[in-house]
Amino acid sequence: MQDPNSPSQLTRREFQKTLALGAVALGASAFAIRSSAAGAPSERLRVAVIGLGRGAAHLDALLAMPDVEVAYVCDVDQRRWSNATALLKKHSERREPKAVQDLRRVLDDKSVDAVFIATPNHWHAVAAILACQAGKHVYVEKPGSHNAREAIWLVDAARRHRRVVQMGNQRRSWTGNIEAVARLQSGAIGRVYAARCWYNSARVGIGHGVAKPPPAELDYALWQGPAPEKAYVDNVVHYNWHWRWHWGGGELANNGIHALDIARWGLGVTLPRKITFGGGRYHYDDDQETPDTGVATFDYGDKMISWDNSSCHARSGESTDFVHFYGDGGILAIDGGPGYSIRDTQGKELERHGGKGGEAGHIANFLDAIRGRAALRSDIAEGQTSTLLCHLGNIAYRTQTTVLFDPEKRAILRNPEAQKLWGREYRPRWEKEIKAAVQG
Repeated sequence: MQDPNSPSQLTRREFQKTLALGAVALGASAFAIRSSAAGAPSERLRVAVIGLGRGAAHLDALLAMPDVEVAYVCDVDQRRWSNATALLKKHSERREPKAVQDLRRVLDDKSVDAVFIATPNHWHAVAAILACQAGKHVYVEKPGSHNAREAIWLVDAARRHRRVVQMGNQRRSWTGNIEAVARLQSGAIGRVYAARCWYNSARVGIGHGVAKPPPAELDYALWQGPAPEKAYVDNVVHYNWHWRWHWGGGELANNGIHALDIARWGLGVTLPRKITFGGGRYHYDDDQETPDTGVATFDYGDKMISWDNSSCHARSGESTDFVHFYGDGGILAIDGGPGYSIRDTQGKELERHGGKGGEAGHIANFLDAIRGRAALRSDIAEGQTSTLLCHLGNIAYRTQTTVLFDPEKRAILRNPEAQKLWGREYRPRWEKEIKAAVQG
């Protein structure tokens, strides 16, 4: 029989009180966000979805919301417009949005209140910064930036232009995760000192790309956007850019961000002081550059986070992903779904709880924040703090060094090779526009 005075039992009984206290804190945050967003938006919002691969999930959720009008869908590849057409058939009562290739057409329309950015990573921060400059509120997919400098630029742009900006790490809005973190922070497993995150899958190789002209329907110059120009090869667009440093951030920025974000939230930490990443690309002989296997560690002094990756070799008996928290009174486990369990220090399960997951709740939270009804679950400053862990981990891997970091100054210490990867170069035609948006 479980001790009725155990931390787990005490915090379960007091859970509603904990949530109420959390709501007060969130309310203060909400006031700051609401008061910083210029103007008083109407209840009905006009929005645009930019990127119709991952963005199709955003569109599906938005079309089910009666107080939202989807004014535009945007994708550089006209073949992807059919993703929107298929979803609109489910919602025949909806007015068909305008389909465009260039996101700047959306940003020029002053009647658009908010944009949903689901482009490749190299476009995330740039598109979001330009959108803030154009007066739009922004929901940007994770990781939200291609590199560390862009992460900082994006937060600064959101504040300077007084926009509501949320990152699409939707697990922040899953009810089970909210409850799990509240219980962690109220002592369910005692003093929490570590979080172990992981991801495992059975991804296939991408082979060796062949240089050829891009498809006629794809505006490849616009797909490259701010990134320095590279010739088109047939194994990058539309998904495998994730595994090339020029456009993506590997599995750490693709799936690792979800677990690292929850780990950081649960531990109540921000930025680490020491980062390592040991591993490599072992499974396939192909064009991928990012590691398929490895372990990243993030040292906070009195706490730590680790992330263990096996992208190309699924591990039987282990869930695809997520995070276990370790405390001196037990373990709190979130195994990929919307629920969680609590175990004793020997691994025996004491409790199991469910929750509600999905996409719609996080999107609804963003829209409610614009209307002034709610605090953001993942304000961009919070989101990009988690993303910085991914960038720092990748820098440690690419330099094969231990990266020492000053969280207060947000600076890499005594590591010139690592410092070179803090930002990136841009195509000349875009560099001027980006700098104007960042500085103005």
